[in-house]
Amino acid sequence: MSLTLADSLTEIADGVFAYVQPDGGWCLNNAGLVVGADGQAVLVDTTATERRARRLRAEVLRTVAEPPRTLVTTHFHGDHTFGHRYFPEALVVAHENARTDMAAAGLGLTTLWPGVEWGDVAPTLPHLTYRDSLTLHVGDDRVELIHLGPAAHTTGDTAVWLPRQRVLFTGDVVMNGVMPFCLMGSVSGSLDALRRLRALEPVTVVPGHGAVGGPELIDADEEYFRWLVRLAERGLAAGLTPLELARAEGAGPYAGLLDAERLVPNLHRAYAEAGGAEAGAPLDVGALFREMAEYHGGLPDCHA
Repeated sequence: MSLTLADSLTEIADGVFAYVQPDGGWCLNNAGLVVGADGQAVLVDTTATERRARRLRAEVLRTVAEPPRTLVTTHFHGDHTFGHRYFPEALVVAHENARTDMAAAGLGLTTLWPGVEWGDVAPTLPHLTYRDSLTLHVGDDRVELIHLGPAAHTTGDTAVWLPRQRVLFTGDVVMNGVMPFCLMGSVSGSLDALRRLRALEPVTVVPGHGAVGGPELIDADEEYFRWLVRLAERGLAAGLTPLELARAEGAGPYAGLLDAERLVPNLHRAYAEAGGAEAGAPLDVGALFREMAEYHGGLPDCHA
């Protein structure tokens, strides 16, 4: 199953809406809305730019009578958080690591693509943080927040699980048609997180980027990370750097994914873990972004 939606809130289950921004490439993320029988709502993530955040707000207010009072942040990256300030009524909830990372990152994402019209954006730090799990109650429904730690896409990833509707918002731990990205997280941790997500037995999966689908999205990303581990093992055995390996072998069966240049930083993460680095141990993000751009042949495309 793969359902492509376009910049509007579409009901995917009873009281559950997905907001998908095609084509899902850099900074074109997904968000969601959960509406209880009493009309109260929880928003899951926002968007990268002022223009896109204002559009999301307009779509939300076409769906519910009052702005959401709770805003769940799946992780700290600016494409999922810069628009938070356009929902000032909401209590922002996130994992404690996401708050720390958001404060440290600031508006750093905007410097990577200076040509994007970011507008009036600024980090809105979470008001409420949790450590392992947290349950929100929306009418009679449970909205379960699960930390996918110690590291997967980042060290502060939150999955949003709706057990009655069997809908799962994964944040960027799962992508659809877009190359997974673990520069700030972990290869082994991503595999562990995907196993945990599969064990929930979701029917509908809303990835961080790309079309809504089902549990097959989890399977596809797991296959990618297992392929990445095997590729890294070959590169290490041959004495190649991640960049040399990426140039020699390319992305193989995953060359057709959006943002395939992520292969280079993903290989750096795989090499680090093969060398004994802990999941989520910091890497030089700036240097690896530049190396990724070198592999790509220029700045990766961002259409936010």
